[in-house]
Amino acid sequence: MKLRETQPEGTYTVTGMSLPVDMERRLQALGLTCGSRIQVVNRKRHGAMIVKIRGTRFAIGRLLAENIEVGEGQKDE
Repeated sequence: MKLRETQPEGTYTVTGMSLPVDMERRLQALGLTCGSRIQVVNRKRHGAMIVKIRGTRFAIGRLLAENIEVGEGQKDE
C-alpha cells in the first residue's frame, strides 16, 4: 500500500520507493530506506503527514507519500 493510505498511529515497514534518484538518495540519507520502520504520527488535511523514522519526526508531502510503498509493520512495544 502507499504511505498516503496509512492510518495515524500505525507502524509500517518501507518496501519500496518510486522517486527520482536525487530525491530517493536524500531520503535514504535521512534514514528512510527499504526495510526501515516508519510510524505515522499525524495526518494533515491536504495530504501532508508527520512520520517518525528512527526516532526523528519528518513532514512528508502528499505527492512524496504517494510514491513510498509500505507494508504492515509490527506494533510498538
